[in-house]
Amino acid sequence: MNVDLFDFDLPVERIALRPAEPRDSARLLVLDGAEPMADQHMQDLPGCLRPGDCLVFNDTRVIPAQLEGRRGDARIGATLHKRIDLRRWQAFVRNAKRVRIGDRIDFGADVFALAEARDAEGGFTLFFEGEEPVELLLERAGKIPLPPYIAGKRAVDERDLSDYQTMFAQKDGAVAAPTAALHFTPELMQALGQAGVLTAKVTLHVGAGTFLPVKADDTKDHHMHAEWGSIDAQTAAFLNAVRGAGGRVIAVGTTSLRVLESAAGENGVIRPWSDETRIFITPGYKFRAIDGLMTNFHLPRSTLFMLVSALMGRDVMQAAYAHAIENGYRFYSYGDGSLLLPQQ
Repeated sequence: MNVDLFDFDLPVERIALRPAEPRDSARLLVLDGAEPMADQHMQDLPGCLRPGDCLVFNDTRVIPAQLEGRRGDARIGATLHKRIDLRRWQAFVRNAKRVRIGDRIDFGADVFALAEARDAEGGFTLFFEGEEPVELLLERAGKIPLPPYIAGKRAVDERDLSDYQTMFAQKDGAVAAPTAALHFTPELMQALGQAGVLTAKVTLHVGAGTFLPVKADDTKDHHMHAEWGSIDAQTAAFLNAVRGAGGRVIAVGTTSLRVLESAAGENGVIRPWSDETRIFITPGYKFRAIDGLMTNFHLPRSTLFMLVSALMGRDVMQAAYAHAIENGYRFYSYGDGSLLLPQQ
């Protein structure tokens, strides 16, 4: 498909630079295939779902994967995006033309890395020296890697250390937050439980590739970066039972959705799964594992806007985004959310 089909104009003032306070006060645009779109708030979510529905959260935790360092007199920036082994990460590198294979980069705080193989995108495999776990090195020298549309407008600060983590964050490995879940609070979770809404967790370590623009003119020519995810046997069996009992499986975020769709067979049965996924969902895709999605508002021409267009229809999502822009919804990672329920 032509990537231009997924373009739209977004006024810069619609980009949220901070999350709503409290988190569950954010707005929620509800698109139910059987009903007109409705303007709600996150606190209204329990009334938008049915008893027996199950929300599936991503329990990944964002690590401080943004590094600034030097190679000689050259300033080098690195954003880690994929773990290779205990000491090696693939990284997008700024000023990569000043780095050669074998160079030693000083990231400060006694953290050093060797530039190993160069990849097709111009980045490097970085080998971190020493015996301390790389996670501890990153805690010393790294920063939370805010999306470029936020980091380009203000500096990362202490508040982002908590703002850019969900309440479900447990497993280190993401370099971007599963932002749909940023809206949830203990109070909202209690209200959902009282309404009979079930919950489950999966893991997808979100990579920095999620922020990369689609440079191809046609979707068939776009290359997706791999991300590691998993779902255990107990969770898979639970979600299959939810659907068997007539409940809906609703992914909280495109990251949870990509795990579930990667783990599902052609018959829609969700299987235990632990692997990398490059799943790229565009209109025409047949969803197998999910019955709905909660997600924020995404970038024009992005793979994520293509995904929601596949779920609800491109014309529907273009109209929904036009409504959101006209009515002052806040976009992107720290912005408002949507509940997408395709007609069954």
